[in-house]
Formats: sequence, structure tokens, C-alpha cells
Amino acid sequence: MKTITEHLASYAAYHRDRRNVATHILGVPMIVIAIEILLSRPLVITSVPGAENLTLWLSPALIISLFASAFYARLDLGIGLVMTVLLLLAVWLGGIVAQLGTAAWLSWGIGLFVVGWIIQFIGHYFEGRKPAFVDDVMGLAVGPLFVVTEVLFLLGLKKQLHQDIESRFQHE
Repeated sequence: MKTITEHLASYAAYHRDRRNVATHILGVPMIVIAIEILLSRPLVITSVPGAENLTLWLSPALIISLFASAFYARLDLGIGLVMTVLLLLAVWLGGIVAQLGTAAWLSWGIGLFVVGWIIQFIGHYFEGRKPAFVDDVMGLAVGPLFVVTEVLFLLGLKKQLHQDIESRFQHE
């Protein structure tokens, strides 16, 4: 199985232009939120037995997010925890939007999805390369991880990981 460095370096090879990275920092979260919204139906809301004031929301969005969180945590526990919190926030938001009328739910989900992809393709225009997922479908799962790590790198965190990824491009 690939390491976090291998996944991110493979993805980063398609994202060397800073304008493309900037569009991804905006577009990828929009797409993730859109997917969470669209997968938030059917939504089952139930009380937890023995704790009637505690409500549990179950949806396809939650199930997929838990699997994604396990994938990210396997690669790096700290980043995986950040990804889990962000995904759960997106699930929560998706659950709220899923309670709206069908037209509003679909408008938000499809609207964010389309606008997010338009932003992505503008970035790839600057890059002059196709999106990473065209060559490796895992790029769809690595994209959100890439965005979070890019933000961490901008904050001066995970320096060794950043150096390990960038060292793969110094020989080009």
C-alpha cells in the first residue's frame, strides 16, 4: 500500500502551478461538501437508546466519510484526525441541507458540485495538465487530503512531509 508521501507526491505532480493549487483550495472543499449534501439522503434521524436527548444522523454520507477517515488515518494519524473532523462537519452540513425541500437540497448539492469543478478546471487550464484522477481514480480521494496538507504546509506544519514530497520534484 502507498504511503502518504507517495499519494501526495503523485497528486502533486499534477499540481505544480500555484494558481492551480489555489483553485483546488477553493474548489475541492466545494465538491466535498456537495457530495456530502447529495449523499445525505436518505437521512435517518434517531435518538440514542438511553440518551434520548442525543440525536444520531445516519446517511450514506456518514458511512462513506467514516471509510474515508479510516483511509486518511491509516496514512497519517494526525492528518487523519483533521480530515475526520472536516468530513464530519461536512456531513453535519449535508444533513442540515438534506432536511430542506428537494429543490433546495438538489440546488445546493448540484450547484456546489458544478461550480467546484469549474474552478478545478480553471486551475488545470493554468497548469496545462489534466486532473490527476484521469490517470488514477485514487486522485478523487487524495484531492481533499492534498488540500488539507497544502494548508498545513502554508501554516508551517508537517515540514518533513512537505520536504519529502518536494524532494521528488527537485530532480526534474
